[in-house]
Amino acid sequence: MPRERRATPPRRDLLTAGGGVLLVALAVAVGTYMEDEYGTLHVNWPPLYAKWSPHIGPGTPAALAVAAATVAYGPALAARLPWRALVLGSWGASMAWIWSLALVDGWHQGIARRLTTKYEYLQVIDRFDDIPAALRDFTRHILIDAPDHWPPHTAGHPPGATLTFVVLDRIGLGGGGWAGVWCITLGASVAAAVLVTVRALTDEASARRAAPFLVLAPAAVWMGTSADGYFAAVAAWTIALLALAATRTARFPAAAALGSGLLFGLLCYLSYGLTLFAVVAAAVLLLARTARPLPLFLAGAAVVPLVFTLLGFDWWEAYRLLVERYYQGAGGIRPYGYWVWANLACTVLVVGLATVAGLGRTVTRAPGAVRRRLRTRGDTAIDRLALLVVAALLALAAADLSGMSKAETERIWLPFAAWLLAAAAFLPARTQRFWLAAQALLALLLNHLLHTGW
Repeated sequence: MPRERRATPPRRDLLTAGGGVLLVALAVAVGTYMEDEYGTLHVNWPPLYAKWSPHIGPGTPAALAVAAATVAYGPALAARLPWRALVLGSWGASMAWIWSLALVDGWHQGIARRLTTKYEYLQVIDRFDDIPAALRDFTRHILIDAPDHWPPHTAGHPPGATLTFVVLDRIGLGGGGWAGVWCITLGASVAAAVLVTVRALTDEASARRAAPFLVLAPAAVWMGTSADGYFAAVAAWTIALLALAATRTARFPAAAALGSGLLFGLLCYLSYGLTLFAVVAAAVLLLARTARPLPLFLAGAAVVPLVFTLLGFDWWEAYRLLVERYYQGAGGIRPYGYWVWANLACTVLVVGLATVAGLGRTVTRAPGAVRRRLRTRGDTAIDRLALLVVAALLALAAADLSGMSKAETERIWLPFAAWLLAAAAFLPARTQRFWLAAQALLALLLNHLLHTGW
């Protein structure tokens, strides 16, 4: 009995997590009423784009096994494995978790078909036989009343997203199956990228504490299979390479800075909203107290925009038309007053209650961390972790307040959510298994009780 009491999470963590539960419950109750009464939310199971559909499938035994193994052995392995083995092992374990959850719906429904629906990028592969011509003509097909308008996801993103799948098709990896493999493989690497960043900017102990939570994240439900998992990987490695360059912990810091810039340029042509990762990038430089990587970062960041511009794609005009298209569809009907806070309930479901508890500790620590940061060498590793997470929170808040992400944020905000998961490093070590079990249970319930749209 004494051992069980010591393993019980502190009351404040439980209260913070309880606040997350109440937020979700309120979003479900209010959203269900609004959708039944007015039909303006355009989701079947508010606040998620999902429908009630209890089921099991081929991936269920594997998902249970991965969850049990991570809860039982994850904290100990994270503490003892050699660093490189931990980074690669986290990538592999995250991949196993995402694959097993995706396969709960079977290969066809869970993976191969996901990126081939009428909303998705693969619907327009044959319209990119002449890539330069398609790019020059791209903006003419964004509006919903335009001739031969693009499907929602193609219209809603810069062409870098679609071109990724065009290139895969050209090299013989066409179809929804290969697209799913691409997104899952890269999406799983987010765990490794966040680990690398946290170690570079804070310390190895913090990274090791966060590792099991980066693996066993409820976000995996939407990582497999969604193109936003791929976007999350590009965003995560952008920040990881910049952190390595800024702290000069990479073997070739200049190459890391240039590579980070290249990835950031690509990120801006995968999703308009992910330009907000400039906030996280700025935080990295501030935490490292250096602007040394900035020239090479900016040089790298200019490459992809320059190529697309020379090929005839106008990013700014496309974004202007996207905003118009957004309000021509469901975005113009979905009420901002509900989604501006219900989006946060979606985020609770994506990051899990362990992260919510960790965020409570992060927010509590942040003001003191800022004060100590303003003093030369006055902060600690855990302060720097708090400020890194706060930077991601600020970027997510900007996305929320913009009104351009009303609903479906369980997938759209995956790139931001990945960085919130690191907040679990603040939780006491003795409670790790409790919180990991809570994370696993939430993910398993979501995947087995709901049929998610992505």
